[in-house]
Amino acid sequence: MTTSQRSTANLRRIDLSRATGCNVETIRYYETIGILPSPPRTAKGYRVYDHEHVSRLGFVMRARELGFTLEEVRGLLSLVDGDGLTCGEVQRRAQAHLDDVAARIADLQSIQSVLAGTVAKCTGKDVPECAVIDALMPA
Repeated sequence: MTTSQRSTANLRRIDLSRATGCNVETIRYYETIGILPSPPRTAKGYRVYDHEHVSRLGFVMRARELGFTLEEVRGLLSLVDGDGLTCGEVQRRAQAHLDDVAARIADLQSIQSVLAGTVAKCTGKDVPECAVIDALMPA
């Protein structure tokens, strides 16, 4: 067992939260929906997390930072869990996610362009006419 594994053994939920930067309630939620496996309990009923929980939660958090939905994360975890997915399948899923991100970026760039043009038309003066309000009003 490595030093980092030893330092992440027998963690309470608050310790897991501190080790990963994940909110305690989010950890509880991930357990409830099966993204994070329920940990074993002590004789007194306390949950005990280990380095595997730290690693899995880190994977989930990184995937979420990259914009994967929880269902997409669940699918990626099925590869980690050995459910027969191939690297090619992971690539297909990541490419689909990348395509979605690119489409959202294009939408945001379009919104930015329209909004920038509208803001440029606004005088910013203390007058009742406002180009931004006019652009937002239904035709």
